[in-house]
Amino acid sequence: MTKNNKTTTLKLEKETKERMEKLREHKRETYDDIIRKILFILNMVRDDPGKAKAILQFIDEKRKRMFETEKKSGPENRGKKKWNS
Repeated sequence: MTKNNKTTTLKLEKETKERMEKLREHKRETYDDIIRKILFILNMVRDDPGKAKAILQFIDEKRKRMFETEKKSGPENRGKKKWNS
């Protein structure tokens, strides 16, 4: 994102935010990234529902790996850069 982009603030219900978190593939993914992903998948459903489902399954697998990596690294390493991912 460049500095020339304009940004805005959105109010979200806590439940909506929690649901968005379930689509996060990595810790540094922004809410803008997540919303863009949601819109991409929504448009994909219209054209190719099977491919949209595959994308969601891929996201689920990636999230599982992310949480497994966090568990293995332990609390002392959380928040530190992981170079092997």
